[in-house]
Amino acid sequence: MSVSCGLECVLCLGCSRWAWKRLTYVGAYDSEAWPPAAAEDVEPIPRACRAVLAVYEEDLANPRYAPAGGYRMDPSDVVKRVPYDQIPDGCCPPYLIYVDRQHKEVILAVRGLNLIRESDYKVLLDNRLGQQMFDGGFVHHGLLQAATWLLNHEGDTLRDLLSKLGPEYKLVFAGHSLGSGIAALMTIIVVNHRNQFGGIPRNQIRCYAIAPARCMSLNLAVKYADVINSVILQDDFLPRTPTPLEHIFGSIFCLPCFLFLVCLRDTFIPEKKKLRDPRRLYAPGRMYHIVERKFCRCGRYPPVVRTAIPIEGRFEHIVLSCSATSDHGIIWIEHEAQKALDLLKDTEPKTPPPQQKMDRKQSFEQEHKAALEKAVSLNIPHAVAVTEESSEATITAPSECQQGATSGGGSKSSGRANWDQLVEKLFSKNESGNLVLKKDINIDS
Repeated sequence: MSVSCGLECVLCLGCSRWAWKRLTYVGAYDSEAWPPAAAEDVEPIPRACRAVLAVYEEDLANPRYAPAGGYRMDPSDVVKRVPYDQIPDGCCPPYLIYVDRQHKEVILAVRGLNLIRESDYKVLLDNRLGQQMFDGGFVHHGLLQAATWLLNHEGDTLRDLLSKLGPEYKLVFAGHSLGSGIAALMTIIVVNHRNQFGGIPRNQIRCYAIAPARCMSLNLAVKYADVINSVILQDDFLPRTPTPLEHIFGSIFCLPCFLFLVCLRDTFIPEKKKLRDPRRLYAPGRMYHIVERKFCRCGRYPPVVRTAIPIEGRFEHIVLSCSATSDHGIIWIEHEAQKALDLLKDTEPKTPPPQQKMDRKQSFEQEHKAALEKAVSLNIPHAVAVTEESSEATITAPSECQQGATSGGGSKSSGRANWDQLVEKLFSKNESGNLVLKKDINIDS
């Protein structure tokens, strides 16, 4: 009797401790050791949010959902807007292409998940653990198919715009939630096939994944951290494909059971086991975390933006928060990002900073190399060494770009690229038909 009572006490204490740690964990803990971001690094984030918000508008000249301060976009510079009725079922969410002449950017923005559209769920749920190998890692199968479809339809438009506007223009992909995963995977494809865009340098390609979906394995998330930026607001629950058990219980018992299963899975899987699983999907690239609330304190505080390229603890904790839904909303993310940017500009010193702009860029490059080295030292599966990454980042010569453009999978006369064939260069199949990793690929050869 006494033994059973003792076991019950131990069980109660253990459950109470788990519940206390789970209920008191806030999103601010994930980035508390990260350094603050500079104003010039935060400046493109609210602009990217507004570009994604513009996808929801039928007419930018007469907006219905304009954020505070307006969209700050010229409606005449919207090159193309593609709604649901112009997209085949289950291929991709709506998107737009916009030329930002003030900041010299060509932007392709993809909207997030529409809760009442079955076609968006087809893209999100088209994935199994370890189904899609790609570029030496794993990615979300449905999002990769959507990214390939989008490039097949708009790759020529983007290429023509870049050649017409000049080499000083950047190519920017932006997306929210479901669209963020599509934008991130499009960025990887374009970075590996820059010859299809006139040899655009790698440092002129950018992606802003707002409230990002978990869409790529850890080695890819770190490898492309110099071009992909993920933006997370406080306690946002990063979307991912549920496991079959979570999906069944979530469908039967709704959200509480789903969150309970996710929290149990998050608690009892050791960090080392997560890192050793090459199939596990993560949020992509460099992380920008907007923090505005503190534990046991009411109200919102002036937002602070922290940034890093984390390896361990990469937003793997599930935060139980009543604000998780609003923190995932694109409107609120834009509002807080703009507010954080205004605060950073107000607090900037009027005298020249001790660390100049070029020094900050070099520090970002050094941080990226350090993250790559740490991934290798932690034995992350298929992690890329610094030497391989630096050789891949070199700018392709114009003559090589022209040769690649004619032999890139389209006809030589039209120069049109078949992105399905180009994507196949990043993975291969063995004799039995199973996907296998393709190492040491030279895309431009």
